[in-house]
Amino acid sequence: MTINLAGMVMTTSPEQLLRLQSWLSPAFPIGAFSYSHGLEFAVEAGLVHDRKSLVDWLEADLRHGSGRNEAIFLACALAADDEAFAEIAELAAASFGTRELALEGLSQGEAFLTTVLKVWPNKALRQRAALLQVQPTLAIAMAMACSAHGIDGHIAQHLFLQAWCADLVNAAVRLVPLGQTDGQLAQAALEGAIIETARETGAASLEDLGSAALMVDWASTQHESQYTRLFRS
Repeated sequence: MTINLAGMVMTTSPEQLLRLQSWLSPAFPIGAFSYSHGLEFAVEAGLVHDRKSLVDWLEADLRHGSGRNEAIFLACALAADDEAFAEIAELAAASFGTRELALEGLSQGEAFLTTVLKVWPNKALRQRAALLQVQPTLAIAMAMACSAHGIDGHIAQHLFLQAWCADLVNAAVRLVPLGQTDGQLAQAALEGAIIETARETGAASLEDLGSAALMVDWASTQHESQYTRLFRS
């Protein structure tokens, strides 16, 4: 039994947990492996060069940048009615600081929604998807799926941020490079920041949006003209 973002008591079934785990798995076909969120340039510039610098970089983005904003969009979309939801989706689609970050967020969101609708057909999800006037970001698509399938937002908030960090840790494992164990140590080091960010953003509003992670946006802009690239962002 858990408490959702609106303060209502909910029971999360094994079926719902299995679906959430599938949706947030690295194997889910949204192309997460092809994006680095600017990390590729940060590594080339020497800003991220070992496990400690990776944890510092990701924790700053999680607490003060894109990770925090995506979690706010997720929480707001989970709690929204149809009219407010459409407005939140439009704001989320326009919130990215660079062209490549927009490509990353919107491409994954669209792929996520398409796959969930095909594999787990759901009338409520299809009806809400029909309200969209823009491509959904990944956070918006996740909120739609969780609402339609009755998945508790409190759990979704934590696991969404966990997966967000894990995708970027996996990118760094290839880029720095780091060993697999160092990658898991980095992920473990981020647990506290994930829990605190999920708690803070679970009760946030759109007025709380904002970013102080300027270096992430700068690295993303520099990545657009980086000579040798493995990743799309």
